[in-house]
Formats: sequence, structure tokens, C-alpha cells
Amino acid sequence: MSMNRRAALRGMAGAIVTAATAGSAGIVQNAKAADLKVIRMAPQADLKILDPIWTTAFITRNHAYMIYDTLFGIDAQGAIKPQMVSTYKTSADFKTWTFTLRPGLAFHDGKPVTTADVIQSLKRWGQRDSLGQLMFAAMGSITPVDAKTFTMQFNDVFGMVLEALSKPSANAPFIMPERVAMTSADTQISDTTGSGPYIFAKDEYRPGDRIVYLKNPKYVSRDEPPSGTAGGKPVFIDRMEWVILKDAQTQASALTSGQIDMIEWLPAEQFPAMKADPNVALIQQMPSSMVGLHMNHLLPPFDNPKISQAAIMSINQAALMRAQQVYPQLYDLCTSIYPCGSTYASDKTSYFTGKPQFAKARALLKEANYDGTPIALMWPTDFAVINKYAPVMKALLEQSGFKVDMQSVDWTTLVTRRAKMDPVAQGGWNMFLTGWSAADQINPLYFAPMSGNGKKGWFGWPTDPKLVDLKAQFVRSTDPAQKKALAAEIQEEVFNAGIYGTVGEYVTLVALRKDRVSGLVKGPVGVYWGLKRA
Repeated sequence: MSMNRRAALRGMAGAIVTAATAGSAGIVQNAKAADLKVIRMAPQADLKILDPIWTTAFITRNHAYMIYDTLFGIDAQGAIKPQMVSTYKTSADFKTWTFTLRPGLAFHDGKPVTTADVIQSLKRWGQRDSLGQLMFAAMGSITPVDAKTFTMQFNDVFGMVLEALSKPSANAPFIMPERVAMTSADTQISDTTGSGPYIFAKDEYRPGDRIVYLKNPKYVSRDEPPSGTAGGKPVFIDRMEWVILKDAQTQASALTSGQIDMIEWLPAEQFPAMKADPNVALIQQMPSSMVGLHMNHLLPPFDNPKISQAAIMSINQAALMRAQQVYPQLYDLCTSIYPCGSTYASDKTSYFTGKPQFAKARALLKEANYDGTPIALMWPTDFAVINKYAPVMKALLEQSGFKVDMQSVDWTTLVTRRAKMDPVAQGGWNMFLTGWSAADQINPLYFAPMSGNGKKGWFGWPTDPKLVDLKAQFVRSTDPAQKKALAAEIQEEVFNAGIYGTVGEYVTLVALRKDRVSGLVKGPVGVYWGLKRA
């Protein structure tokens, strides 16, 4: 990894991103629309799940940043800053926290944001998010003082209150109206009323075609300049349209012909052509992301840790990353579960080397009495930035002695299906690969797959009491050296329990037309305020 990329990660306790973009299925439909300031973007995936608490899919998270707001944000230097909150204080023993909302906050339906909305939104988030679960387990009560002020009372010191409330990704604690947040965390919401800088144009919502956002004229932005998920959220355009173009060549052609203004994640095969185009700027919006191998620990065979370890031993990082990213400047090999070069990155990886260990894997399968039942490996064929990994992983697993049933699905189906706990024959799954941003992996309590609490955890549902205990120690610790040691121990436990396998780091590049778009803000996640139409 280059020094500048590592330096960027070191400065980010949670990171930031401000991506400005939008897309629409192509040509403006009428003269009135043509008079508007519109930016069109080809997003990295189609948007079919609208609930950012129900899923950790990045496209849903990015959608949520358009229409919702958060209590705190993270600026470009990695510092936590108030966003919806005006002032806050904590008691001398750090067990009582008091927060006051800033004036002018209102939902898209005109109703003011109150502490009742905030409290219920946090409760719903805390049912689903692993860090939220820990925070509410340590909390005695969360109560309103009045319509603008609320308190959190903890039974024990919880060392990551602000980190939890500013969590930038998977899952971020977005604030919704109380009536919406009353929806069970296991049920997707249907009401998309938020209080953020854009309004979701639900009547123009066409999955597979386009997603439209309109400027919220009543949004009261903070006075500070935009900085990651913190600072002001000014909107300088009238509409943002996300145009769903899944094919890499189609995206590139649409950009060069002017039908769209931006590509959110440039597929690697288009890198040379876009780099050579004088009208196109390539911008690394976020620190390097990471690809991971996920297994379903509820079902055979990966309910056996030895078989999970054998799968992780099959990983050939060089082959997998080369197949998908193609060009060496677009990827790095990294064996840590945390971003290489970041605060908690560690070389303590137990047996994992990033290189295939087929003989050891075969021996483990024999020892574990693997019966040859085929593994259902989901392959998201329509997701251009990750669809090359699964075929290579299939070949690697087969060299270790696994039988693999690679099942072609679209990305939306994968995201929906991975939530199923059913047997494979009834629509369940065994394995898939996907990417994670540095914002997700920057510390062990942000990273959703490292739950360890069974069915209450993230998809894959590993049960590991030791991991749960280590995370509890991490959240209570206030000593940086102790936290670093605990993070390394957590990493070793992840490998020893066969919970997750790291495949490598890759660069996501935004491609935009220089003559059309300015104001792209960098950070850990994709946000889209601050853009200007040239």
C-alpha cells in the first residue's frame, strides 16, 4: 500500500466521504426538467432495499445519507463533530450523557424533529447494529428531557458513545420519524420520510432504471464547510438522478457521450480508457476498500470451524485480486482484517497467510469429516466491481477438496437471500464474497461480520463467546495500547474460529466529467451534497 493511502487511514478514526453524484435513465424528459440543475450518476448497484437499518448494502447506506440525517458526523480529519446535535455534555463519571438538538430540524413532511423521533430511531438501530446492541446493553435508560433534549444513563462506562452515534457505515444510526422507527428492525420500512438535504422522489422511483432525489428547500444546513459526514450539507442542484447501468462498457459509453455525468465506482476494465480521456477525472473518493469471504455458520458445513478454516486456507489473494482488479495500481494484498496501515492493523493472523494452503485445507476437511455436500456459493453476476471473485474462489475451494455449487444471482437477490437462515434447499446459502469500506473495518466494533452473538449478529451468524468477551473488553477500555492489543487478539480469534477471510484491498475510483461536475467531497462513505453543476 502506498504511503499516502496509509497516512490517510491513520488520520481516520472513522473516516469520511463526500461523493457527489446522481443518475437518471438518460435524456431529460421535458423542457421544464431541462431547465433544472441536474446531475446524473451511474451508481455502483441498483437500489431495491430502502431501509438502511435492515441491510448493510452500500447502495442503501448511500441512499440513506441523501434523505436522512445523523446526530454526529465525522470530518475529513477523522474527528467526531455534532451534526443534528447542537450541544452535549457528560457527567464526571461518564455514565450520564445529555444531548440537545439544534434548531430548525424538520422532516420532509414539515413536522419538527423531536427527541421522541431520535430515541425511537436509536432503539430500532440498536436492535440491529452490533455496536448499537453493545451500547444499549450497557445503558440503563434513554429518556427525553423535553422536545429538544434527551439523556442517556449508563449502568457502566461505555467508552464509545460518540463513536456509536457517529458511526458512518453498516449500520449508521439515521434518524427517522418516530412512527417509522416503531417498525420492527426485522421488518423493512415503507415510509421514506427523512430530515436530510434531499427528498426521495418516490413517485419517480423505478428500480432497474432510475432513482431520483430532489433538493430539500427547507433543509437547515450547519454553518461549517462540508467535511465528510460532518459540517454543512449544502445542495446546489435541483435534482440528482441515479441511472442504473450495470454493464461496465455501457457505463463508460454513457459517460463519454454525456448521457451521464459520473460513475460512482469505475469497473477496473475501464480504467485505462477513462484515464486516457482528457474530459474525465478519476478521483479516489475513499480510502481503499477490502474484499472478504463470508460463510453461513448456522448451516453445515460451516457450522464446523475446522471446515471454515479450510475455506479460509483456500484463499489466494493474488489470484483473486488480479482477476477482479486487473491492474496492480488498483489493489494491494493485505492479510489483516483491519485496513493495512490503520491504527489496529496487525500481522497476527494465526494460520492465515493470504496464500493457498491446499494440503492443510484437505487435511482439515478429512479431520472434520466433510461429506462432500456441495457449497452454495452465491455469484452476483450483475455487480461489475465484484463479479469476478466467485469463479476464482470456486476453483480454489475445489483444489482444497470442496464441492461447489456456484449459483448465479443478481446483487439485489444476494443481499435479500443472505438474510435467510433457511437450509440451502429452501433458499438459504453457504458462502459469498463482498467488499467493505475502511469506514466499516477501521475498528472491531464497527465491523458488522465480527458479531459472534449468533442469530442476533450479522448475516453468517457465527457464535463465539470469546469474541463477544473480547469486544466487551475493547469497548470498556480507555487505554490506546490496551485497545490495540485487544484488536490484535480479536483478529486472531476471527481466524481461529473461521469467521471471516480477507481477500485484499482495492481502490474505488469515481469517474466524472470535468466540464459537468465539481464539489466532490472525499471521505469514508458516499455522500452527495456539495456538488455543483458546471
